[in-house]
Amino acid sequence: MKNRSLHLAAPALAAALLFGASVPMAKWLLGDLSPLLLAGLLYLGSGVGLGFVTLLRAALGGGSIQAMHIPRADWPWLLGATLFGGVLGPSLLMLGLTRTDGATASLLLNVEGVLTAVLAWLVFRENADRRIVLGMMAIIAGGLLLSWQPGGLALSGGALFILGACLAWAIDNNLTRKVASHDALLIAGLKGLVAGICNTALALGTGATLPDLPVLAGSLAVGFLGYGLSLALFVVSLRTLGTARTGAYFSVAPFFGVVIALAIWPQPPTLLFWIAAALMAAGLWLHISERHEHEHTHEALAHTHRHRHDAHHQHDHDFPWDGVEPHVHAHQHEAMTHRHAHYPDIHHRHDHVR
Repeated sequence: MKNRSLHLAAPALAAALLFGASVPMAKWLLGDLSPLLLAGLLYLGSGVGLGFVTLLRAALGGGSIQAMHIPRADWPWLLGATLFGGVLGPSLLMLGLTRTDGATASLLLNVEGVLTAVLAWLVFRENADRRIVLGMMAIIAGGLLLSWQPGGLALSGGALFILGACLAWAIDNNLTRKVASHDALLIAGLKGLVAGICNTALALGTGATLPDLPVLAGSLAVGFLGYGLSLALFVVSLRTLGTARTGAYFSVAPFFGVVIALAIWPQPPTLLFWIAAALMAAGLWLHISERHEHEHTHEALAHTHRHRHDAHHQHDHDFPWDGVEPHVHAHQHEAMTHRHAHYPDIHHRHDHVR
C-alpha cells in the first residue's frame, strides 16, 4: 500500500516541484515586469504551451475525440474554477503584494492549503481521518516556518487581499476536482489560456508594456513549466487522491523553492529550514503511510476518463477494441459493494458513517 501511495503521490509532488522552482525564477523576472503583467504572461505561457502539447499529442495519435470532450454539465465547474483561480486569485494577490511586504505575503500564502482542505472536508464532504489532518497540519506548519522572518509579520489591509487570493485558489482547487476526470492537459490549458488573456489584457490596459523578447520568452517558458505542466499534474492528482490530500502534497512547494533558491544563491541553511524540512517530511510520511479501508458501495455511474480494466472497470465495449490499455471511452459503472484500501478518488466519493 505504501509503494502504491508513493506512486499516486508522485504527480502532486512533481507539481509542487515545478511550481516551487518557478518562484525564484519569477522573482528574477519581476525586476523587468509589473506583477500583474508577469502573472498574465505566466498563465499565457501555461495555456499556449499546453495547447501546443495537446495538438502535438493528437497529431501523434496519443489522444482521442472522446478524451477531449467536456460534457455541458461540467462547464460551469470549469468556468468557476477558471474565474476564481485564474482571474480573481492572481488579481487579489497582486493587489495584496503592493500593500504587503514579502515576508508577510509568503506566510499568508500557506493559508491556501488550509482553506483547500477545510472546503474539501466541510463543504464537499471529502473523507479525512486523524492521520490525514495531522499530516496536513505538519506540512502547513513546515511551510509557515520556512517563510517566517522574525519581525516580518505585519498584518495590514493588503493581507486581506492575499487571504482573499488564498480563498479564491482554495475554491478553484475544489471546483477543479469536479472536472478532474477529464483530460488534464485540456483542463489546465483552458484555465491557463483564459487566465493569461484576462490578466495580460488587464495589465496592458493599465499602462504596462511588453518586455524585450528574451524576458518575454523566459516568462512564457517559466509559465509553461511552473504553471502549465504543474497544473496538469495537479489535476491528475485530484483525480486519484482527492482535493485535501493533493493540496497537502502541493503545500511542500515552498520547500522545493527554497532548496532551488539555495542552489542558485548559496548560503548555509538556517535551523528553521531543517525544522521545517522535518515537519514536512513527517507530514508526507503520515499521508503516504495512510491506509483507509472499509466496505463501501459504488452507485451506478457513467463517465469518461482514461482507465484500465481493473476491479472498478469490468465492462464490455460497443466498439472494436484492440486490447490496448489504458484507453479512453464513455463507460458505465454498475452498482457494486466491496471492501479494499482506497482514496477519495473519482470512484470513491462516498459518505462515511461517523
